[in-house]
Amino acid sequence: MTTLAVLLALIAVGAAVGVLAGLLGVGGGILLVPFLVLALGMTQHEAEATSLLVILPTAIAASIALRRRGVGDLPVALGLGAIGAFGAAAGALLALALPGSVLRSIFAVLLALVGVRLIRDARAELA
Repeated sequence: MTTLAVLLALIAVGAAVGVLAGLLGVGGGILLVPFLVLALGMTQHEAEATSLLVILPTAIAASIALRRRGVGDLPVALGLGAIGAFGAAAGALLALALPGSVLRSIFAVLLALVGVRLIRDARAELA
């Protein structure tokens, strides 16, 4: 990829991550990690670390927009966030201890399981 193509791809993926973060509460891990690994050639460790760095500004922006409209439970979010921070630190250390191929496999299985569950639940709601 040329430098311009990489820049344009980063802009497009960044915009998609932002829109999906605001729309669905997801984005970084689902879009950004595969893009960084497959398109930019980052290692799984680099891609996950980069994705985590992206979460902060996108989560803050989406949270402010939703909070202004009275959506969300701030005390619950703060409690989960505080507990999640400890889990995230432990998970980051575990990720560094695993080979990239193992980490990528775990990531792929998680995405597949979540996808299957969402499809199953959506079909159940339609029935």
